[in-house]
Amino acid sequence: MIIKLKTKRLILRKPKISDWKDIVEGIGDLEVSRTMGSISYPYTKKDAEGWIKYATKKWSKKEKDDCTFAIELKSEKKLIGGIGLHKIDLFGGTAETGSWIARKYWKKGYITEAKIALNEFAFNKLKLRKLWSPVIISNLASNATQKSIDYKYEGLRKKHYLSKSTGKIHDENLYGLMKEDWKKNLPKLKKHLEEKIKKLDNKK
Repeated sequence: MIIKLKTKRLILRKPKISDWKDIVEGIGDLEVSRTMGSISYPYTKKDAEGWIKYATKKWSKKEKDDCTFAIELKSEKKLIGGIGLHKIDLFGGTAETGSWIARKYWKKGYITEAKIALNEFAFNKLKLRKLWSPVIISNLASNATQKSIDYKYEGLRKKHYLSKSTGKIHDENLYGLMKEDWKKNLPKLKKHLEEKIKKLDNKK
């Protein structure tokens, strides 16, 4: 089953081999890769192609436990990041979420926009009841994003995260989002995103 999620500025779609240059450009930046535990640095074409093959193989499985999307910017027809549902438990109704965005596209609301689409897919299509997201403490932007879309802090995992790209061990915050809380706060979140997009458009 091919799944494609569209938003005002983005397309969330299945990764493809031709994405490798954009992936290397984004994850090849140490400021991005250091927050991704299993990612090596420097990041190569071979690494990108391996990740794409792994992600697309998961898409072909009948019983999905992972669904990773490429984030494509419509205006540039370019992959600018990735986002996904991992460790999907359809019986338990839970999944882990994770995302990354190329540094050039930080602070423009793209991750929030992608997360709205992903969360709607998780809660409405997959009928999940809860999403959870681990974030290293030093990743201030990601911690702020979780809170801004109403993920609740659930605890600290001491020295839990080893960054392959830097070799450093980090403490990790754990956040959770219940379906009922998401539905309650979605209108406010969409309004805030629309206002941010308008401000960005006015600066062009």
